[in-house]
Amino acid sequence: MTLTLRRTEALSLDSILLFKGDPKGDGLPKGRRNMFLAQEIIRKKRNGDVLSTAEIQFFVDGITHNTVSEGQIAAFGMAVYFKDMNMDERIALTIAMRDSGTVLNWDSLGLNGPIIDKHSTGGVGDVISLMLGPMAAACGGYVPMISGRGLGHTGGTLDKFDAIPGYQTEPSSELFRKVVKDAGVAIIGQTGDLVPADKRFYSIRDNTATVESISLITASILSKKLAAGLDALAMDVKVGSGAFMPTYEASEELARSITAVANGAGTKTTALLTDMNQVLASCAGNAVEVREAINFLTGQYRNPRLYAVTMGLCAEMLILGGIAQNEAEARNKLNAVLDNGKAAEAFAKMVSGLGGPTDFVEAYDKYLPNAKIVRPVYANTSGFAYKMDTRELGLAVVTLGGGRRKPGDALDYSVGLTQVCALGQEVNKDVPLAMIHAQSEDAFAEAAAAIQQAIIIGDSAPEKTPEIYRYIRASDL
Repeated sequence: MTLTLRRTEALSLDSILLFKGDPKGDGLPKGRRNMFLAQEIIRKKRNGDVLSTAEIQFFVDGITHNTVSEGQIAAFGMAVYFKDMNMDERIALTIAMRDSGTVLNWDSLGLNGPIIDKHSTGGVGDVISLMLGPMAAACGGYVPMISGRGLGHTGGTLDKFDAIPGYQTEPSSELFRKVVKDAGVAIIGQTGDLVPADKRFYSIRDNTATVESISLITASILSKKLAAGLDALAMDVKVGSGAFMPTYEASEELARSITAVANGAGTKTTALLTDMNQVLASCAGNAVEVREAINFLTGQYRNPRLYAVTMGLCAEMLILGGIAQNEAEARNKLNAVLDNGKAAEAFAKMVSGLGGPTDFVEAYDKYLPNAKIVRPVYANTSGFAYKMDTRELGLAVVTLGGGRRKPGDALDYSVGLTQVCALGQEVNKDVPLAMIHAQSEDAFAEAAAAIQQAIIIGDSAPEKTPEIYRYIRASDL
């Protein structure tokens, strides 16, 4: 396996001619002109052959500059879906997409710590980024986290921050860099000049049934993360009923691919397989998850499952970034910044630096919206929470208005679920399945019915599953 590739390394004279304004290859010998025709690259992959780095770079350049058509992009995506890519091809595709726009460089800021980050494949009640970024920053790292909005049943990190009045999820590059330097962390959305090839490619994949390709998922995720100029990355790949990937085996395959490709592209990366067979935090929604994050940072309440996964990911970030030598040292540092308030301080600096209230951590209830109805939903029978369809619980939040039924939908940041029961917990007429935050009686009733159907009640507690199934490091590949 090739472990390090750069955009310029494999550029032959042929590809340089093509990149410099000879897209048809007229300056090449006749027998070699079709080497860099988009249709020939598609044909080659359709036949199951391995594409060269230069061919992949040429095709991605065409995606970026509209010199390949939507039909050709769709055909390429379908060819990859059926014939797949080897690791060298995946690395080349990721780097080419990363380099299709601006790649952030932090050298001019004179930062005295590593640039580190985390990414999740998405879940329900997954509020980890809001605590992990400030925790890593308080330990000496710098976290320029570029996040996304909710997709399907999964919540979006940016949607949570949109619940904070004044917080800018799309700041100028200058403000973004300033907040990263001053607070150690800034969580924002993808800017227009980052990875433009992925924006066009993904929209076409979404409409042509090629989203599920491991190779293309890997390149899409990593091109955006690596464009942030990272030294190290911890990847959270979910497993279970609320996960993006349908099976444990598929999740593990994606985790291995991401670990291999990211390390091959020059960014130290470890993937963690974490459980999403139940809501991760005690809540799911936007404003309700912001409240839980602040309670976590300030020590008012730390959900044990949420704590386990947050610490596992954040400790790995510190080790990969050279801030800690081993897990024990990393955990000691992280617990220290939680206990002495430095993590909460970093969160507060980030919020105020990006336009939010200066007293948000101390007075968050003054700023976060509240739903009109806050009422419990109970199980139809007493017993133990035995199984949970986490995806359906996420969709219940969507039906309340906390997620999008279609792109562009406005969100109600106040709605969601709190006090969601954990698997193995006893529920009865006094202990609810969850508290529903809704804006109308009809919305409450619809969510209540969905929750009662999604949580299966048993006569005994189920066997406990781990919060973190395994770590996949470069040394494991």
